[in-house]
Amino acid sequence: MKRLPDIVKWPTGTLDFSGGCVVMGILNVTPDSFSDGGQFLEADRAVAHGVEMVQQGAAIIDIGPESTRPGSRPVGADEQIKRAIPVIEKLSRWISVPISIDTHDPEVARAALKAGASIINDITALADNRMSQLAVEKQVPVILMHILGTPQTMQVSPQYDDVVTKVCEYLLARAQTAEAAGIPAEHIFLDPGIGFGKTTEHNLQLLKRLDVLCGLGYRVLVGPSRKRFIGQLTGKDNPEQRLFGTAATVALAIEKGASIVRVHDAAAMADVVKVSNAVCRA
Repeated sequence: MKRLPDIVKWPTGTLDFSGGCVVMGILNVTPDSFSDGGQFLEADRAVAHGVEMVQQGAAIIDIGPESTRPGSRPVGADEQIKRAIPVIEKLSRWISVPISIDTHDPEVARAALKAGASIINDITALADNRMSQLAVEKQVPVILMHILGTPQTMQVSPQYDDVVTKVCEYLLARAQTAEAAGIPAEHIFLDPGIGFGKTTEHNLQLLKRLDVLCGLGYRVLVGPSRKRFIGQLTGKDNPEQRLFGTAATVALAIEKGASIVRVHDAAAMADVVKVSNAVCRA
């Protein structure tokens, strides 16, 4: 297995995993995201929230200009750029941690990197070859996610013979393709895509056996925050009431080897991460 460095560096950023897992704070600049749609559509408010999450312990801020909730409709590159770029330009002047751009559109990603982002978070795992070419050109890390279908179709009766095996095979193949394109292994992060074409049982199996994915030789990101399966398990219909359910998934993911947890509630989850890291390293 590859020995990944504790300190991951690239020309425009650094991530430190010497203490264990780190927090990625979610900053959706959309009118329709499932949990916080519309809250941070105005640029100055979004920037203030990004700064706040860093102060609360976030090591990465993930900017999302397009909702990918189940049933969401695609958003064109021009509109994504209009939403994201002013936030990235301002936020990058106020924080020193890396900013990631959550998009599968190479045009949006290029504009975001020019504005100050330094990580590409792609739900299609670089399905568009231009995205991997961009990552190589700019020497930035990439996050490769598994999704079954598209946001419009992914929750229409998702089925797998073995969800863990299928997700691992897919992500390993995408990571190897990324390496072959010239992206170093330490710059590749794998995301099992919790809730992206998965039933509650699929999500539980992926969390239970996350160590299998973590054993493939790449760092793993997990994004369970406020997801529908937590609401189904706890009876909490309001996503903002799923804090404790999210905390349980974050702690379990860290125990299984996750390097990044992508969350809405940065302050609370930073505490969960600190304690979980300490227990895992005791």
